[in-house]
Amino acid sequence: MERKTARNSHEYKRFYLRHAVPVVVWLATVGCVVWLFYQRSARFEMVGIARGEVRQVAASSTGRIRDLPVALFHPVTAGQTLAVVDTILDNEQTLEAEIQANLDTAAAEIEHLMAQLIATRQVMEAESSNLEITRAENLRRFCVDVEAARLRILDLKVEIASDQVTLGQLAGEVVVVGTLVDANAVASYELEMAKAERESLARKIEENERQLAQATADLQEAIQRRDQFGQQQVAEPSVDQALEVIRKEIRVQEELITGLQEQKKALESRRAVEIKSPIEGTVIPIPSQRNDALERRAGEQVMRRIGEVVTAGDPILAVAQTKPTEIVAYVSEQQMGYVSENMDVELVKTRAPAQIAPSRISSISPTMELMPQRLWRSPTVPQWGRPVLIDIPPGLSLVPGEIVGIRGL
Repeated sequence: MERKTARNSHEYKRFYLRHAVPVVVWLATVGCVVWLFYQRSARFEMVGIARGEVRQVAASSTGRIRDLPVALFHPVTAGQTLAVVDTILDNEQTLEAEIQANLDTAAAEIEHLMAQLIATRQVMEAESSNLEITRAENLRRFCVDVEAARLRILDLKVEIASDQVTLGQLAGEVVVVGTLVDANAVASYELEMAKAERESLARKIEENERQLAQATADLQEAIQRRDQFGQQQVAEPSVDQALEVIRKEIRVQEELITGLQEQKKALESRRAVEIKSPIEGTVIPIPSQRNDALERRAGEQVMRRIGEVVTAGDPILAVAQTKPTEIVAYVSEQQMGYVSENMDVELVKTRAPAQIAPSRISSISPTMELMPQRLWRSPTVPQWGRPVLIDIPPGLSLVPGEIVGIRGL
């Protein structure tokens, strides 16, 4: 009986080991698989695009491109001159020529008035010889000195205005010659000659301005002497009558020169505008509108050319940062529950040399957007996602537009 009981017990243990243990192992395996799937679902994987800043460079007013000292894919620094735009177009150049012609006419008229003044002075001197006293002669002389000082001032103003127009043209020539020197089109001697001519004319203008200030002071002294002398005696009517016509002509020329100078200053302020690079980066083609990209021929609108007329706001070229500043990725609807701001992620760069670096999600868009086509699983099936921005850690070598893998931690 005892042997039979021991035998049954042994058979029961063998049955248990043969059937129950595999069931336990199978249940443990199922539990491990469930746990692994849970861990995998808690993690997420997606891809993003390294993105850098792109700036379109445009003119603030309509003009003609005079110079483009940079070329496509050339590196540039912040503040570097990218283009020189001449905002004085053909019709305004005609206006500038008209202003210069009017200044020349005013100069000729002043010479005519000076000749009349000389003749008037000769007549006055001839008449004064018949006078018994010299007081009238002194008064005439003082009056002539006043008008002569005015004419001297007008002559200097016309000369300064004309030289300033020429100086503005020389400044433009210096810019053009400098560009040609940089391109080894002409010798540096030509640039030095242009600069020397511009500086010589600038010094002449400064000297004439000093003479103008002195002439103005001389005029005030002449007026003071005339007035003081006039208080001592009654002015002779013949003096005023003789000089009245010249005085009126002088006033006319003063108003004309003032108006021409204002027009000249307005044109010079808009003559040549240098457009600077807002950032450090590389010159790239002008980004095209999606609807216009298919209509353009190869090479068209890559960047504007010298001689083209651009309107205000039209892009001339574009500058892109050499190094990306952030990564933009798109979270699908199934992954949105696992993503949050300031969440730690892992960046994977597969391009050689491969790199893995920790980072974090800096911000998340509140809306769903259409993903870039290169991120679609199928090129014919559009995909939507919620954009997230991820910081690029130091040491991770990326180029703008590069695909980067992102894994949740």
